Amino acid sequence: MATLVHRFFARFTDDATSQPILRPQTILRPLLLAAAGFTLLTAMWAGLLRLGWNWPPLQPTLPMLHGPLMISGFLGTLICLERAVGLGQRWAYSAPILAGGGALALIVGVPGPMGALLITAGSLVLIIILGQIWRIQPALFTATIVLGGLVWLAGNGLWLAGWMMPNIVFWWAGFLILTIVGERLELSRILRLSTTAQVLFFATLLLFLAGLVVTLDQFDLGVRLVGVGMIAQSAWLLYYDIARRRVKAGGQARFMALSLLVGYGWLGVSGLLALVNGGAMAGPRYDAMLHTLFLGFVFSMIFAHALIIFPAVVRRSMVYSPRFYTHLILLHATLLLRITGDLLPWWPGRLWGGLLNVLVLLLFLVNTIASIKSAKQ
Repeated sequence: MATLVHRFFARFTDDATSQPILRPQTILRPLLLAAAGFTLLTAMWAGLLRLGWNWPPLQPTLPMLHGPLMISGFLGTLICLERAVGLGQRWAYSAPILAGGGALALIVGVPGPMGALLITAGSLVLIIILGQIWRIQPALFTATIVLGGLVWLAGNGLWLAGWMMPNIVFWWAGFLILTIVGERLELSRILRLSTTAQVLFFATLLLFLAGLVVTLDQFDLGVRLVGVGMIAQSAWLLYYDIARRRVKAGGQARFMALSLLVGYGWLGVSGLLALVNGGAMAGPRYDAMLHTLFLGFVFSMIFAHALIIFPAVVRRSMVYSPRFYTHLILLHATLLLRITGDLLPWWPGRLWGGLLNVLVLLLFLVNTIASIKSAKQ
């Protein structure tokens, strides 16, 4: 597979000079980031339609594509791009190209399974990339990230096989959770985890993965086991991650630490909701269970890591600013409004909380772009 991908990129090389005509760092990265940004905006629009805002759907199936676009389209493309940049080989860029192309196919309404097929192909190439990274640096954190990639591939396989979205979503969630946890292990490896800490980590990992497998046969029980695994992972991260030691550092370090710690809390809340609600497949409680995870946990991690990851991907420095607290605080305040609306139930709180969530994510994009521009001056 890697050879075929390498041959694909070899077409962009001038045989006479052996110099690449298509330079990923100057052409592919901006294009892929633009595609990911467009996918994010479309996914947010689709999410608001699903919440109940009566706006134009752009295309009939769009409201049902909120999850695939946000997780596999937007985040899948970004993670594939990050890994391709990290590996530094041209063929690796086929992973974000395939994932981003699949997202665009879903958005424009290409008939048939083309969008899902392209995203699945992207996840397969990601496994090859992660395998190369594992060969270079075999460690606990790389093994965890590889597991995350395998879980994404399995979820995409279920998607292609026609499984319903609620049956798939926790596999996709596993991709994000394990990727994030693996990155935290990498950044916290200076702590030199004790044997006890490592054993406890393996226990949380096995519990979560066991829950995913059980969902294939007994969905309700599997989701509850996944919830227990998420609670255990939340507790492990809150205790062992380096973030709680960095709160007193001030400046950028404090912002990142607070983002991480609050995100770990939301991971535990999502796990608790999964444990209580089990196999819920629709409705306000299902919304609360998923968005405490994908907004509360995942986007808190994005907010925290943006100052590290974005400069590496876009090859531009970023300047930390206290204004970053605006999107951090507002995300959790508006999410709390939404979840309150879900659990009471209180329809206006749910509806307006969802809209405000979107506005906060747009504010995050504005603050990020502004910090990149200020770094150039």
